[in-house]
Amino acid sequence: MISIGFFAGICALLVCGSAVAPSSTQTQSSNVTPLILEKDEGERRVWRPIEGLDSKLSLFILKVDPHNGGSSHLIFGTEDIPVGGKIDAHRHPGSDEILFLQNGSAKVSLGDKTRDVHGGATVFIPAGTWISAANTGKEAIHVVFIFSAPGFEEFMRAESVPEGEKAVTLTKAEDAAILAKHAHAVFYKEP
Repeated sequence: MISIGFFAGICALLVCGSAVAPSSTQTQSSNVTPLILEKDEGERRVWRPIEGLDSKLSLFILKVDPHNGGSSHLIFGTEDIPVGGKIDAHRHPGSDEILFLQNGSAKVSLGDKTRDVHGGATVFIPAGTWISAANTGKEAIHVVFIFSAPGFEEFMRAESVPEGEKAVTLTKAEDAAILAKHAHAVFYKEP
């Protein structure tokens, strides 16, 4: 008896003309690790406050990136935006981003549009587009974020500490130095 897999292989050869080895962009490096993570698992970090700014400490979790799982193509994580918290106006020069609000309500400014959104909203941010968001509800918003290319996660690490460590305030000079080092990944509007 001939299996369906055999016929699929023959069809592939007939359609494609020959069996082709995967290209170097299709093969994965040996440092890539498949991951299965529960909601609260991953690299848990807390933003550090910045001198002179009214910033609320919020938790974020880096789940998949070059460091976690070894992905060289994308960044995936979650963040809790506290009541009254916000994502300051910024843009990512070399990466598209998707934000998915799992709950709550927020005012989102994207490019030249501003809109009130609610749990279940998806925000697609093409590279170079200005984005800001403010939690306008009565509960913390759980946000999922995805970047099409690495870079911003290193800025996030530089401006945060692992959960459980003291979040020492960044001076304006320290913040400026971190922003300059990561200008290829993020650019913030002046407050």
